[in-house]
Amino acid sequence: MAGQDKLLALVAKPYEWLVLGGNFLQPVFLLVFRLTWGWQFFVTGKGKLLHHSDVAQFFASLHIPLPDLNAWFVAGLECVGGLLLIAGLGSRLIGLLLSGNMVVAYLAVEEDRAKVFNVFNDLDAFTHADPFFFLLTAVIVLVFGPGVLSADYLLYRFFFKTKLGKADA
Repeated sequence: MAGQDKLLALVAKPYEWLVLGGNFLQPVFLLVFRLTWGWQFFVTGKGKLLHHSDVAQFFASLHIPLPDLNAWFVAGLECVGGLLLIAGLGSRLIGLLLSGNMVVAYLAVEEDRAKVFNVFNDLDAFTHADPFFFLLTAVIVLVFGPGVLSADYLLYRFFFKTKLGKADA
């Protein structure tokens, strides 16, 4: 019995260090994803704003309803949403909107739509499609939040939490 306790203690301490290290790296991981792909969202959105007529024509060729209006919406969402991701402001809402946008991007293009429906047979094709890392980033931010290195965290920590705490008193 004592031997099992020693073995457990031998395994427990390194595992505890692994968990602490992972917890320490979590905000850095979220920040890197937000900065890298937030910038990419901004750049693609800006490109769509600058070349609006081309985007609207492309949307029309995909039979997307109201292509002109949708081109403005998608361009604005990606451009402003990318900046908000970088700042970590309104992150979960932006993550939700950008996730929806990327699902539509996958499903609107016939070649990418086939990759979605064939994801379990050919994962490489799905992960190599243009929308993949945009979708992954949006889902990560939606599910895990922006992390402590974000405007959302600062607002919560120094404004909302204080106000909510006083309201409870």
